[in-house]
Amino acid sequence: MARAVPTNRRAIQLAIFIAFGGFLFGYDIGVISGCLIMPDFIRRFGEMDANGEFFLSSSRQSIITSLLSAGTFVGALAQAFTSDRFGRRGSILIWAAIFTIGVIIQTATGFSIVQITIGRFVAGLGVGALSAIVPLYNGETAPKALRGTLLVLYQLQIIMGIFLSYILDLATHTVKNSASWRVPVGLQLVWGLILLSGIFFLPESPRHLLGTGRIDEARKVVAELNGVPIDDPLVEESIEELNYGIQEENRGGKATWMECFSSRNNLWKRTGNGMMLQFIQQLNGQNFYYYYGDTFFQSAGTELSPYVIQVILGAVSVVGTIPALYLIETWGRRRSLLSGALMEAACSLIAGLVGHYTLAPTGTPKDQLSPRNRSGGDVLIAFAVLHVFSFSIFWGPTPWVYLGESFPLRVRPKSIALGSATNWLWNFLLSFFAPRIAAKIGPLILLIFFGMLMFGYVYVYLFIPETKGLSLEEVDEMYRAGVKPWNSAGWRPQLIEKLREKEPHKRISDEEKEQAPTI
Repeated sequence: MARAVPTNRRAIQLAIFIAFGGFLFGYDIGVISGCLIMPDFIRRFGEMDANGEFFLSSSRQSIITSLLSAGTFVGALAQAFTSDRFGRRGSILIWAAIFTIGVIIQTATGFSIVQITIGRFVAGLGVGALSAIVPLYNGETAPKALRGTLLVLYQLQIIMGIFLSYILDLATHTVKNSASWRVPVGLQLVWGLILLSGIFFLPESPRHLLGTGRIDEARKVVAELNGVPIDDPLVEESIEELNYGIQEENRGGKATWMECFSSRNNLWKRTGNGMMLQFIQQLNGQNFYYYYGDTFFQSAGTELSPYVIQVILGAVSVVGTIPALYLIETWGRRRSLLSGALMEAACSLIAGLVGHYTLAPTGTPKDQLSPRNRSGGDVLIAFAVLHVFSFSIFWGPTPWVYLGESFPLRVRPKSIALGSATNWLWNFLLSFFAPRIAAKIGPLILLIFFGMLMFGYVYVYLFIPETKGLSLEEVDEMYRAGVKPWNSAGWRPQLIEKLREKEPHKRISDEEKEQAPTI
């Protein structure tokens, strides 16, 4: 029969919708930083000093902020079980519902710091699980030529969530009652319900369907993602190629958690790389600005409201992520990570040293700041903005792209869970200890991030291969071939050619295969 012309439109639409899980992630990160300095929030969840003034101690800030991260760590691991048991689609809906319950608990809090931290933990379960499922789902349904771009959409949604939360904090922080923080926190109910609406139209991942023996359903989804009839030859060719890859990776029985660290197909290296990139990403320094920028910039002596500075940081993050949609497929993964590490390291070094040697002690009244103090604060803020901008282009999206495309089907949910859990573990540690460290050493905390970024540059050069333009099955083949990371950009796969030799009567043109979203 005549071939229909495949289209990526449906796959792109689904990728954009499912990336909304990142919006939940970003919004929840951003909204709490503004709440921490709102008078009504401090009165309800802070302590009273000797002068009868309410304040929010660094320990309480740590608890309120970090309990979300503790929940995300658990959720990121737990989703591996639900993704295999209930599928990718069902798992997305389950964890979106759990996130919504956590938001309800937070919004209903009166004066109990216990209740609001429990609510943040429950919401964190959903955020953490979605942080793993979204790259998993998009990685399995996106066309290989666009997979990097579509996975960057996840980071863009995270940044847009952060940005919107800053705008809402700015808009409500002057309100004298609890609406100042309840409105921005409670709006997360809307975001959760939007994601839950996916029950009406989200298809299951075709790779998961084939992995569980549901071939007829997989054919329907492949046809839908390609925009062709179910009896089109492209559907059967795609199914056969996916099956070939799945059979190759499934020779060994059911996968276990320990297999993620086995020598089989270099899985230990792949899982380790995914976890290390997430670890380095969290210690880039940008989340320090996101979480505690409001309070940190107050000590810089700027005339701008800390809320306005946060909005500026959010806007810079959004603007920075947009070119990443293009660079991820032109520069590639390795070059993006290497360039970003150097740029961010320079920003951290300059901001840390300038801040240490020029800023006035914390708590100094603004009318007592010298011109040197003020100019030093301006330099610190300028390089903080450049740092966040560089992160948004390079280290923000790229580790998530790498995580979504590096693992074979049999261990993909588990390996992605370990990577996401690593992200959230260090997110928790950063949010818990950063205010305590900054209280003791001030801007010199940025030198810790400088050291980590230089380590990240070396690690990426030695261990992270280029995966641009490869299907998930071809990434698997590259690791099996033992290609050196610094030679990986020029490597070409042989998997498709082997399949063509096995099925000579069903040849697939390179042009058609490039157009097929599920490959």
